[in-house]
Amino acid sequence: MTTTTLAVLVPLLPFLGAAAGLLLGRTAPGYVRPLAVLPTLVAAVLAVVVAARQGGGPAIDAATRLTPTGSVPIDLALHLDGFAVLVAVLVGLVATCVQIYSTGYLRDDPRYPSYAALVSLFTAAMLLVVYSGDLMVLMVGWEIMGICSYFLVGHYWETPEARAASLKAFLVTKLGDVPFLIGLFALAADTGTFRITGILGAVANGGLDHPTVIALLLLAGVAGKSAQFPLHTWLPDAMAGPTPVSALIHAATMVAAGIYFVARLLPVFAESGAALVVLAVMAAVTMIGSGLSALAQDDIKRVLAYSTIGQLGYMSGALAVGDRGAAVFHLLSHGAFKAVLFLAAGVVIHAAGTNSLAAMSRMGGLAKRVPDAYWTMTVALLALAAIPPFAGFFSKEAVLVAAEHTALGDRHVAPAAAGWTVLVAGLLAAVLTAAYATRLWLLAFRGRGAEVPDHGRQPVAMTAVLWVLAIPTIAFGLTVGVITDWFDGHSLTPTVTTAVLSTGVALVGGLVTYAAWRHTTALAARTPVGAVVAHPDAEPALVEAEAMTHHTAGYGDTPGTPDPADPGRLLLGPLHRHAATGFHLDALYTKLFVRPVQAAASLVRFLDREVVDTYVRGSGTGARLLGTAVRRAQTGNVQTYLSALLAGSFVLAIAAVVFATVNAGS
Repeated sequence: MTTTTLAVLVPLLPFLGAAAGLLLGRTAPGYVRPLAVLPTLVAAVLAVVVAARQGGGPAIDAATRLTPTGSVPIDLALHLDGFAVLVAVLVGLVATCVQIYSTGYLRDDPRYPSYAALVSLFTAAMLLVVYSGDLMVLMVGWEIMGICSYFLVGHYWETPEARAASLKAFLVTKLGDVPFLIGLFALAADTGTFRITGILGAVANGGLDHPTVIALLLLAGVAGKSAQFPLHTWLPDAMAGPTPVSALIHAATMVAAGIYFVARLLPVFAESGAALVVLAVMAAVTMIGSGLSALAQDDIKRVLAYSTIGQLGYMSGALAVGDRGAAVFHLLSHGAFKAVLFLAAGVVIHAAGTNSLAAMSRMGGLAKRVPDAYWTMTVALLALAAIPPFAGFFSKEAVLVAAEHTALGDRHVAPAAAGWTVLVAGLLAAVLTAAYATRLWLLAFRGRGAEVPDHGRQPVAMTAVLWVLAIPTIAFGLTVGVITDWFDGHSLTPTVTTAVLSTGVALVGGLVTYAAWRHTTALAARTPVGAVVAHPDAEPALVEAEAMTHHTAGYGDTPGTPDPADPGRLLLGPLHRHAATGFHLDALYTKLFVRPVQAAASLVRFLDREVVDTYVRGSGTGARLLGTAVRRAQTGNVQTYLSALLAGSFVLAIAAVVFATVNAGS
């Protein structure tokens, strides 16, 4: 087969698997698991073959006209460059591991058939985004992912948290998609095409008339899809869904789509220095704010969610300084170790006897019980903290090196202000990342929470994929000198300055957190297990919440008592209560947007009920009264009818005489 034929099959196979799974889910349940795993696995293998054939050489393009649409045609087009084929391999690998993992994690779930089909459809949509060479076709995959996330996040729809989280994810991302779609139309109007190659050619020839407006409109959609400030608030709440879904969304689909889109069209954004500065500021606020919030969370999945937001901030920062190679390199590296982190967290949650949420302060005795999750999560946390020689070190260094070159004027793609913003924020975020990674490891595996009942050995389907994904987590960064052909030949090698500086600050963050943990542990050792010891500045409501039993759907109550030895509270001090709530952004949005909309809706409802319905009710009442009057006149007495007829004739005759007299007088 040709390379383009194989590329067409890559998104098509998961789509067909999803369709077959939905059709056969009830009638032939025995086929559900094979239909979930095999098409995705074959698609992953084909993605590897396509990447090998493309080989980092010139982009492969193929297109066919869908239908005449007027001045700007829409083509079913493929654009296979080094970035596309590598991202497709990541999507295929993570999606396959998630499907295999889900067969164990959701083995007793009655809604597994629809879940598996939606995961396959999710995968197909992301692969369509990755390979598409036409922005309108890309938009189809973009929107399919949005609706899939709505259903998957709301998988446990019996719980109000899942229902609210799915609705929030859908609405917030749609809020960004509206200006995003307008930006796409404006871009097509300026360049005369939706084809990516045509757009890039027009930009190279100076054919873009409104670069700043277009770039800012597109960034709104990217902020929503990739959970960047200020549209990031949906992602932590999305943890109410099944853990495998979280791994898929955070590692390979949905949030990666916005970063990939900007990388594809980076020359469009590079036409506007103002847009790059806005992107740099957005990335900086995202990195630092999410790091502080992660340090204050007790739920293990919310820590990882804020971690994803921060790592996406690094990718946005690389794009803000005009280096799409560093951005996509970190996207690939992050996809590997973040998938390990979420799936390992799922094993921990499963072993702890909960379902989708788990308080780290209530964990105890898990390191020996789940050794696979313990060791793979340790490796992934080291990669997250950018400790050499793990993959996260090399990819994060690529971002910082790009920012350094831009700040010092060695590269002129973006303003120096963008470079300095990303560089300083990246180093501060490195400290915070190491701090919350260390805190997560200490609380999850070295915590003093009461040991939970043993639920037996975890399924092989769940533990085996952890080691599969641990391989690129360890080794992917070591291929930095080999994969440059897939990254436009751009070097991704770290420099001594940034390597020493970032590793040093990461070690400082980890060591300080460990010291804070030892201090709080010594304090808690003088308190019986089960009592809550809080920082003096802690909010009473937060202390009370930690003392409450954490309940989730599926496996029952979270056993154990909370561990008061939390270094995050000590490190953050008075800032902890603000960081724990995401700096009150949801409350702010509620005051600025939700309540005004609800008030407007109440006003409309009042006008509809008291004004519009009044006319409707009035017309009905008038017709009813008229009918009553006419009905009473129907007596059945012939003499009455004749009398009324004569009286009416007499009145008409008098009226006619009066009318004739008036006319004669005039």
